[in-house]
Amino acid sequence: MARNRFHRSRYGRYTGGPDPLAPPVDLREALSAIGDDVMQGVSPERAMREFLRRGGASSRGLDRLAEEANRRRRELLKNRNLDGTFDEIRELLDSAVLAERKQLARDLDDDARFAEMQIGNLPASTAKAVQELSDYDWRSPEARADYEKISDLLGREALDQRFAGMKEALEGATPEDRQRITDMLADLNDLLAKHNNGTDTQQDFDEFMNAHGEFFPEGPQNVDELIDALAKRSAAAQQFFNSLTPEQQAELAGLSQQAFGSPELMNALSQMDDALRQARPDLNWGGSQEFSGDQPMGMGEGAAALRDIAELEELAEQLSQSYAGAQMEDIDLDALARQLGDDAAVDARTLTDLEKALRDQGFFRRDPDGSMKLSPKAMRRLGQSILKDVAAQLSSRGGDRRTDLAGRLGEPTGATREWAFGDTEPWDVTRTVTNAVLRTVAEQSDPTSGVQIDVRDVEVTETEARTQAAVVLLVDTSFSMVMEGRWTPMKRTALALNQLISTRFRSDELHLIEFGRHARSTTVDELTGLEPRMEQGTNLHHALLLAHRHLRRFPNAQPVVLIVTDGEPTAHLEPDGEAFFWYPPHPETIGKTVRELDHLSRMGTQITFFRLGDDPGLANFIDRVARRIGGRVVAPELDGLGAAVVGDYLRARRAR
Repeated sequence: MARNRFHRSRYGRYTGGPDPLAPPVDLREALSAIGDDVMQGVSPERAMREFLRRGGASSRGLDRLAEEANRRRRELLKNRNLDGTFDEIRELLDSAVLAERKQLARDLDDDARFAEMQIGNLPASTAKAVQELSDYDWRSPEARADYEKISDLLGREALDQRFAGMKEALEGATPEDRQRITDMLADLNDLLAKHNNGTDTQQDFDEFMNAHGEFFPEGPQNVDELIDALAKRSAAAQQFFNSLTPEQQAELAGLSQQAFGSPELMNALSQMDDALRQARPDLNWGGSQEFSGDQPMGMGEGAAALRDIAELEELAEQLSQSYAGAQMEDIDLDALARQLGDDAAVDARTLTDLEKALRDQGFFRRDPDGSMKLSPKAMRRLGQSILKDVAAQLSSRGGDRRTDLAGRLGEPTGATREWAFGDTEPWDVTRTVTNAVLRTVAEQSDPTSGVQIDVRDVEVTETEARTQAAVVLLVDTSFSMVMEGRWTPMKRTALALNQLISTRFRSDELHLIEFGRHARSTTVDELTGLEPRMEQGTNLHHALLLAHRHLRRFPNAQPVVLIVTDGEPTAHLEPDGEAFFWYPPHPETIGKTVRELDHLSRMGTQITFFRLGDDPGLANFIDRVARRIGGRVVAPELDGLGAAVVGDYLRARRAR
């Protein structure tokens, strides 16, 4: 028969560490979340920590992983108990006694009657009963076998607490197997004594492993790794004993002396425990747990459960990152995979890689004062993300909720031309009246009848479109912006507009001015990290003064002023530089603010107000001013502010 020429392959999840084919971590979601927190006034360092705690859309955060670790710990304590070995020994003892009584009932000699009395008067304590029967001459082979299982079980459980897999490996062990255990423990205690005295060598360790390596499936490479593995198990065995009730502790102390039929095993294990405690005093040797479930565990299982609980507690602390000097690298990914599964380890590794990428790729910088800030690179990436969101809103937006008068679109050239249908340029009054007078004189014989202006007389001022614009964005930073949840949308708007102009329309110039009680020029990164201020006052007057000063630096550019505010002007700048604040708005404040708007209008400035909220005083003020200066008013929803500002800038640019 021909052999099968096809090779069968089996596929499974890659388990050799980080997936070499995995794509690099996506920083966009993290930067967006961190940026939002920073714009709310959170420091970049804390914002990054908060993102790691929350996690992303596709990975669990540290808080979720810590919660799962704590839940698993609670389940172990709630569902399990430490009665398993005691119950199993009691069952074996009862079975041996019952079988012996049946045999004695069949025997008719006097010794059988004496044995019945001895069996019938056994102590209630399991440990004392087992000790009393240690010298008993069993008549029933079945009873003798059950009793011998007790000492065998105790020995295997005691070893299983401290060495992996011993309970199963030693089931049905021969005297030779037990002697090998005794020899291993003797050599181990010699090695531990040398280590604690500082006289051990790598050769000592190698010789020990060559002789007894079969008992250590973990494959330690040196004595420190060996001690680390053994000490954790030994500490868990001690915690198992500490977790027992006083009655159970007394029972176990008595029973342990019967392990493998003599106290030698427990004496060797006790010597080993003492040496390990000396080598690793940092472990929790005095700890205990309170189990309250109905699922019994043996001594080995109980110690394993306590090791799991200790590991879960360490993981919860590592995941909390709340201790001094905490780092993501502290998280034991192997332990996390053991306790919560491979997916949990993948999530934690993703967060670790993400934090490392954020730091290594230059998304943060430190100022001379030591404070951490978002770097220009981070600001660009954040701006790209926000602008992408704004573009998505613009693509689905049907128009502004409200618009008023359109502003002027160009700079007068000094020339005029005859008006044509559809022209929106302003009339040249002098030329229009002169044309009407000359026409009237030419057409009428009686000039005293008055001058009649006809459509043929009208001339308009010619303007030239400007391809460059000097854009000034004025953003309200008064406390009401914080109270009404407008702080972050305002900052996102500035970032989006800055990203658009700096990447697509580089001939335009963007200048940012923030105004509260006072106004000041700022940069996009300063505005991003600006913390809320507990100050009252909306000093639009001061902001307009700064805008006017800035625009004069660009005489050949089209001036554009975009104003984002949620309150009517309540402050103005006095000649001495101090701010005057009054609420409700003082007439002098209103007058000075309107005067500056008039100055900007006479420069041919396109002015757009973005009114936030439903303040009737603000609405009345802005509507009247917009009509006065030929400006626009947009009243966007809060989540559409960025789209409204960017859309208005693009509309005005298309008009230019």
